[in-house]
Amino acid sequence: MKFSWPIRVYYEDTDSGGVVYYANYLKFFERARSEFLRRFNIEQDILITEHDVIFAVRQVSVDYHKPAVFNDELSVTSEVIELNKASLVFRQVIHREKDETLLCHAVCKVACLSASKMKPRPIPDEIVQHLAGK
Repeated sequence: MKFSWPIRVYYEDTDSGGVVYYANYLKFFERARSEFLRRFNIEQDILITEHDVIFAVRQVSVDYHKPAVFNDELSVTSEVIELNKASLVFRQVIHREKDETLLCHAVCKVACLSASKMKPRPIPDEIVQHLAGK
């Protein structure tokens, strides 16, 4: 299941060369993953308080293809490509909306942790069911 989230590039997102600073793509990916969960009414603050769950990025691999610039309208696509007992792997892609140019793509492994112990724990069944399309 693919999920797409729109993002506009603001001046604060750019570097001295006028292009999106490379680390800000990670912020765009993070926002899209958060909105992906929100689509299923899964709020991360409630996961912490009611389920003792947090998701933490364990590994990310990013390929940069073309630069985004100030005022570009972008689309960040997220999809779960691997669902494990205590982790998820997302494929995420950023395109420029107006011409669908591929700008950046990433594969991101996210671990499910106990918020109180900071140790791996199984992903709650309710979340697994949503992510598995059940």
